[in-house]
Amino acid sequence: MSSLTRRSALAFGAGLTLGLVAVDESAATPADAAAEIAKFTGGKATESGEIAIDLPEIAENGNTVPLSIRVNSPMTADDYVSEIRVVGDANPNAGIVKFHLTPASGRAEVATRIRLGGTGNVTVLAKTSTGKFFADRQAVKVTVGGCGG
Repeated sequence: MSSLTRRSALAFGAGLTLGLVAVDESAATPADAAAEIAKFTGGKATESGEIAIDLPEIAENGNTVPLSIRVNSPMTADDYVSEIRVVGDANPNAGIVKFHLTPASGRAEVATRIRLGGTGNVTVLAKTSTGKFFADRQAVKVTVGGCGG
């Protein structure tokens, strides 16, 4: 029976650390984000100018980025926003969050905090009950330690 020496314990720890560091959390590419958008819209064209995105241009901490979305919609039984999706091109998965709405929501507004894996574009998409799709995009720079440079 062999005993665990200090040297073998350190070697084991170093090997385990290297194994954990080698885990690949590669970011989505703009092509991945485009594919996610195309899947949501079914290839239909989107209109811009109907979505207001409140998202910081520079995020000091990518782990908790505040996001507010407002879509210009009457929210009536005949014409309402049924779904809002947020897509990012610098996250491990392009799809960040989705919201389902009904006319009972009253307003097409949502707010949350999202996690961003790095600097990139955040695209907000909205689908209406009439079959229209709206989209707008904002670039966000994620800094390390709050340095904007």
